[in-house]
Amino acid sequence: MKKEIKYNSKYPSIADLRTKAKKRIPRFAFEYLDGGCNEDTNLAKNTSEIREVELIPSYLSKHIGSSQKTTLFGHEYDSAFGVAPVGLQGLMWPKSPEILAKAAFEHNIPFVLSTVTTASIETISEITEGKAWFQLYHPSEDRMRDDVINRAAAAEMPVLVILSDVPTFGYRPRDIRNGLAMPPKMTIKNILQIMGKPNWALRTLLNGQPNFETMKPYMPKGLDLAQLGKYMDKTFSGRLNEEKIKPIRDMWKGKLVIKGIANESDAEKAIALGIDGLIVSNHGGRQLDAGESTIKPLARIAEKYGDQITVMMDSGIRSGPDIARSLASGAKFTFMGRAFMYGVAALGSEGGDHTISILKTQLQQVMEQICCEKIEDFPLFLKKQ
Repeated sequence: MKKEIKYNSKYPSIADLRTKAKKRIPRFAFEYLDGGCNEDTNLAKNTSEIREVELIPSYLSKHIGSSQKTTLFGHEYDSAFGVAPVGLQGLMWPKSPEILAKAAFEHNIPFVLSTVTTASIETISEITEGKAWFQLYHPSEDRMRDDVINRAAAAEMPVLVILSDVPTFGYRPRDIRNGLAMPPKMTIKNILQIMGKPNWALRTLLNGQPNFETMKPYMPKGLDLAQLGKYMDKTFSGRLNEEKIKPIRDMWKGKLVIKGIANESDAEKAIALGIDGLIVSNHGGRQLDAGESTIKPLARIAEKYGDQITVMMDSGIRSGPDIARSLASGAKFTFMGRAFMYGVAALGSEGGDHTISILKTQLQQVMEQICCEKIEDFPLFLKKQ
């Protein structure tokens, strides 16, 4: 049954949700969600350069209607956007991954679970009836890698996403000041921030301290925060290469996607390795401040390789028009992380449904304006620069 489009008229935009979220959660949690790295140059460029893309309206053409339905990896989704993986979601709002997974399932869009978020593979699979995707942070040990992948397969997750753009953690001054670097620490300043957000504090108390639920079976019991930081640094080997990808391709029978592709050379390597799809991404501007925005390599990669591999995109997308611009630039599908987290932080259990409804409504309005009947037609309406 199609999910009814319904949203809270007090917060009709993602910017409204961001403003509300900032007021509702502790500063350290909001800054972890909202910030980029170094001087935030790439964070700002991601969105501003997407918005340089222009579409051509059509008002006198015969138009029988627009449909957002699109088929990706054999599944017909109700729109061309999904929920990107985000780490430590429960830090921003308790049960965030569960809330977003439920909303995504009900709206028939993909939810991607991060290895380092606060819900387990099994919990999210149950909520989504096996339709969620899983994003793998590459473990240092083959045994752990294989076990995590086998759990995702047993949970019937159809798509495995390998993360490629975290060979090192980004330099994030806000998180360092707030004690959210690894190892994290709770300072007097953070405790005062928590006391100023009683609703967040109460709900966090009721739900318990957020943990890396998927990683629990592999973690020694009783780690303090300093030990946890060292454990996580030791456990994950962020830099991918062909030798690390090949055994994953061999053992994973579903669709395999690499997230974090940002140039044509890496796209070509992904194709040679038999990868099914790639997500052009710069990790939301949180890794390389001196790099390109996502929309620029997307256009080049889609033009050169779009007929050989499924090209998708995340980073910088904040609205229905941004989704439309990305699709017109060559993406077959798009993902957003911050937009959905703003929604949950602002509205709690209603945040996922509300955010998806906003984006569907905005995207539909753009499609009707330009007489775009189906998602794959978007490139026809791109204004050439």
